[in-house]
Amino acid sequence: MFVEQGFIPKNNHWKYLLGSIITIAAATIGQVPLVIAIAIKSVKDNIPFPTDEDKMMTFLSSNTTLFLVLFSFLVALLALFLVIKHLHHQSIVSVTTTRKKIDWKRILFAFSIWGLFSAGTTLVTYYTSPNNLVFNFKPIPFLILAIIATLLIPIQTSTEEYIFRGYLMQGFGLLAKNKWFPLLMTSLIFGTMHIFNPEVDKMGYIILVYYIGTGFFLGIITLMDEGMELALGFHAANNLITALLVTSNWSALQTNSIFKDVSEPSKGFEIILPVFIIFPLLIFIFSKKYKWNNWKEKLTGKINITTN
Repeated sequence: MFVEQGFIPKNNHWKYLLGSIITIAAATIGQVPLVIAIAIKSVKDNIPFPTDEDKMMTFLSSNTTLFLVLFSFLVALLALFLVIKHLHHQSIVSVTTTRKKIDWKRILFAFSIWGLFSAGTTLVTYYTSPNNLVFNFKPIPFLILAIIATLLIPIQTSTEEYIFRGYLMQGFGLLAKNKWFPLLMTSLIFGTMHIFNPEVDKMGYIILVYYIGTGFFLGIITLMDEGMELALGFHAANNLITALLVTSNWSALQTNSIFKDVSEPSKGFEIILPVFIIFPLLIFIFSKKYKWNNWKEKLTGKINITTN
C-alpha cells in the first residue's frame, strides 16, 4: 500500500517536520538568483527595486523570470530527494509508487489525455470566442519559452507532487494511521498555498475551490492507483500546456504563449466545471482503465502497520 511505504523503522514524525523545513529552505535559496538578477537590472537601469511580488514577476523579461522561478523548484526537488534518501532512508521509488519501478506508461497516459483535452478546449475557445483569446505568437520568444518550459515545468510540477502526494501523504499517514487525514491535509495545504497568487486578487477566494479541488483529485488518483504516476502526468500536462498556449495579465506567471486571454476571468462556472464534472470524469476513466476497486478502504481506511 502506498501510504504504508513510509512506515519503516526509525521513520519518526519529527523527520517529516525537519525534512519539510529543509525543503522550504532549499526553495528559498533557489530564489536567490532571481533576486540577484532583479537587483542587477535595478542598479544598471537606475530603477527602484520592486517592492511587491507582482512587480518582481514583471521586472525582467518573461522568459528570464520563468527560468529563474522554475530554477528554485529544481533546487527544492534535489533537496527533497536528499531528505528522502538520507534522512528517511527510503528510495525515491518508494515515495513514488508501490510498483517495483516507476510506471512511465501511466505518466504518459495521464499527460496525453489531459494535454489533448487542454489543447482542444483552448482551440475551441479561440474559434468560438475570438474576442477572449488574441493571437500572441512571436517565433523567437516562443521558441525560448518552449525550451525552458519543456525542461523545467515538469520539474516544477514533479516537485509539488513529490512534496504533497508523496512525501507529506506518507508523513500524515504515519501521524494519523489512516488514509482520509493525509488526503484531506495534503489537499487543503496544496490549495491554500495558492492564496497569494494574483488570480486570487482578481477572482476572489472562490478560486481556492478549484485549487483545493485539484488537490483532492490528485490525492484520490494517487491513493486509488497506489502511486503518483497519474498525478505526475496530469500536473505536468496542465502546467506545460497552459504555459505554452495561454497567458493573461492576471496569471501568476506571464509567458510568451501562443494566445493571450484578455477576457475577465469567470468567478463561477469555469471554476465549478473542472472540480465537479471534469475531474470526476477523469477519475472514472482512470478507474476503468486500471481496474480500481475497494474505494472506501483505499481512501478512508485505517492503517494498522506500526514502526519500531
